[in-house]
Amino acid sequence: MKKYESYKETSIPNLVKELPIHWKSCKMNYLVEVKDGTHDSPSYVDESAYTYPLVTSKDLVSGNLDFYKCKFIKEEDHFNIIKRSDVSKGDILMPMIGSVGSPVIVKTNREFSIKNVALFKTSNNEEINTSYLNYLLSSDFIERQFDLNSNGGVQNFVSLSVLRKLNIFSLPLKEQTKIANYLDHKTTIIDALIDKKEQLIKKLQAQRQAIINELVCKGLDKNAKMKNSGIEWFGEIPEHWKVVKLKYISDVSFSSVDRHQYKDELKVNICHYPDAYKNDKILPETKLSEGTCTFSEYEKYQLKKGQVIITKDSESADDIGVPTFVTQTFQNTVCGYHLAILSTYENQLKGEYLFRFLQTDIVKSFFETNANGVTRFGLGKPTIENLYVPKLEIEEQNKIVYQINLKADKIDSTIIQVKTVIQKLKSYRQSIISEAVTGKIDLRDWQISEKKV
Repeated sequence: MKKYESYKETSIPNLVKELPIHWKSCKMNYLVEVKDGTHDSPSYVDESAYTYPLVTSKDLVSGNLDFYKCKFIKEEDHFNIIKRSDVSKGDILMPMIGSVGSPVIVKTNREFSIKNVALFKTSNNEEINTSYLNYLLSSDFIERQFDLNSNGGVQNFVSLSVLRKLNIFSLPLKEQTKIANYLDHKTTIIDALIDKKEQLIKKLQAQRQAIINELVCKGLDKNAKMKNSGIEWFGEIPEHWKVVKLKYISDVSFSSVDRHQYKDELKVNICHYPDAYKNDKILPETKLSEGTCTFSEYEKYQLKKGQVIITKDSESADDIGVPTFVTQTFQNTVCGYHLAILSTYENQLKGEYLFRFLQTDIVKSFFETNANGVTRFGLGKPTIENLYVPKLEIEEQNKIVYQINLKADKIDSTIIQVKTVIQKLKSYRQSIISEAVTGKIDLRDWQISEKKV
């Protein structure tokens, strides 16, 4: 793509060194009115004809506004909130806390309130193309400003004053529209390629899951004679297998180690909920948080080779019972709160076989069905202890685990390669956006061609 004929130096060289000669650098509030939603927590109510969705950053997903998991508030609270932040179709919303950035164009006429979300009033703004501003807000140029100004801590937070003082550009509306059209065209092509790769990953993950389901629950011999397990949700098992409650072949304990740190306690590394949820296995290279615990807690909850750790509490029922396998004994390392530790009797049940069993679809369904709670779900100790697990010879367990690892590792390797391609496509997408919105390429005469990216 060609460049503009002439450029000028900017007053913000740490962000962008030069701009097209006719562009101007200005603050966001010079062109766009910026508001924010409530920072209070109104009471939630059941959805009805007289209630309204309260949109938070969690409802702004992948560039879209998703009402599916929205909480609802009373009409009175809604009208109080919209006095300061009246959202219209064509405006832009952006999280102010947590995943700062990630703007979304409002494409609905549905009435709703916002909480901890920024509102850029672009719906009736004749100086700004909404799509152009949305791309600008998602660019590295804006992200660098957030990095410089966001307040860290447990969650990132960017204030309303920072948003209003963001550096942006003033350029002809027609030119903004050209840039937006160009990026719509390019990102649509790239997003389609990314979607194909993501669909491939889903197929590979389904293939991996099918292997685990088959080998753990049916064994290696496809011709083995089967029998009814006697457990309705379990189905058939090989004739020489048995089923037994977990409590007879494994200890189950709930950790009490939280995130608070105390000077008079032992300094340790802690495997927290996200570590267990996001990792199949806890390895020496797994990065864990620092924390403290008592000597008694260390003795009870130290991570030891062969243990299985599962998530026991979550806001979503399908997030509980997610297992991770402890590959070795870790010194100065303990299991954290909201997790359960399963320590198997190694002469009867191998930890890695239990880990794979807990990954099966039938166990996931069992935990979802037996979880307690309405707004937050949890597994009680009796539910875990009374889970039926297969009982088979240790040698056969080892062979099953070996075959699963052999096949799963190959699939995982392919998934990693595909994810690498996806990341490169996303980086390419981001570079195109940054080049266009900061004036590095001249798109005033751009037309859609037949050539593809």
